[in-house]
Amino acid sequence: MLRTPTGGAGSGTATAGDRLVSIGTVLNQLRDEFPEVTISKIRFLEAEGLVEPRRTASGYRKFSPQDVERLARILRMQRDHYLPLKVIREHLDALERGEQIKLPAPGRRRDLLEGSWEQDEAEVPAAVRLGRAELIAAAEVTETELAEWESYGLIAEAEGGGYDAETVTVARLVADLGRFGLEPRHLRAVKAAADREAGLIEQVVAPLRRHRNPQTRAHAEATAQELAAQSVRLHAALVQTALGIRLQ
Repeated sequence: MLRTPTGGAGSGTATAGDRLVSIGTVLNQLRDEFPEVTISKIRFLEAEGLVEPRRTASGYRKFSPQDVERLARILRMQRDHYLPLKVIREHLDALERGEQIKLPAPGRRRDLLEGSWEQDEAEVPAAVRLGRAELIAAAEVTETELAEWESYGLIAEAEGGGYDAETVTVARLVADLGRFGLEPRHLRAVKAAADREAGLIEQVVAPLRRHRNPQTRAHAEATAQELAAQSVRLHAALVQTALGIRLQ
């Protein structure tokens, strides 16, 4: 249950009766229902365009009651329905247009390859796996190329056999970079950096996965996805800065 904001220093008026509050106050209001939420999380959702707080002349964020309720709805969609941010944005846009939306039953997750709603982990495999021939066909590469990439550690079978769906993307990117003369041996440093970033993210989400609250444990995956997205954005920004370029 969200706490209703009360008056205080620095508050402004959005409309009659609507009081604007700081990001710290928003955090306190949300934490009753979402104990794992952080200021960084709220800023991330703002950066993704899911919430648009007002700004004071000095640049401070100010949130209306509608902003706070929107944040709560976003967090519920992530926690209870495992929805990615793109789908959440589409649902919010539909609600603003007055349309009805249909959410998957709580405890279900989206299958990345088929696009269908699957049962929870107790009823289906933990992840979709591809066979070797399926990976080669999907990525449009050769057996020789795949074997070479595996020898350099760029691609590896998942624990228990098979390849994760994301491996198709990795294979395609490695192939594309190869057309510019970047060989697998050149990309080992990129793989090592990715492994280090993954290790940092794992350190953050590990306590969530061990939490006694099952909702907090379930939220660990969404947190890992958000951290991964921010890590990718940081990596891209650092590369652009190092090269002195701006990507369009």
